[in-house]
Amino acid sequence: MIRYLWVFLISMVPVLELRASIPYGAHAGFPWYMVLAISVVGNMLPVPFILLLLEWLLKIMKKIKYLDRFALWLEARGEKNKVRVQKYATFGLLLFVGIPLPGTGAWTGAIVASMLKMNRGRAMLSIAGGVVLAGVIVTLISYGVLGFLSFLLTEV
Repeated sequence: MIRYLWVFLISMVPVLELRASIPYGAHAGFPWYMVLAISVVGNMLPVPFILLLLEWLLKIMKKIKYLDRFALWLEARGEKNKVRVQKYATFGLLLFVGIPLPGTGAWTGAIVASMLKMNRGRAMLSIAGGVVLAGVIVTLISYGVLGFLSFLLTEV
């Protein structure tokens, strides 16, 4: 079980999230279903805390030297993606989180949802759906492409 701890921890890290934890698990030779499940759970773990505490945390961070820049960066990141999500509301948030591109994911989705003051329950469901969608896409890419490439390499 301890072998899977890295998959779990990587999936919780902003920017990396399951876009890094699933390829790591695939490279380590772990079964896809375990890696997908652990990555989804790990990626979702910080989301309720972000939705509940972000506004309060940003106010505090803005008052602390050196953390104020990070708080402003977070706000700018949320503002930058707000329009894309706002246009389609709940479904937009699901798609935003679910399409595994740089700058999207559960952390950014939760930040945007918090800044839009979305209903927390709907935001959680949208983000969870997006995390599962992204997890399936990254798993298919990681295990499908890596499996195919390893097959080609062993045949040569």
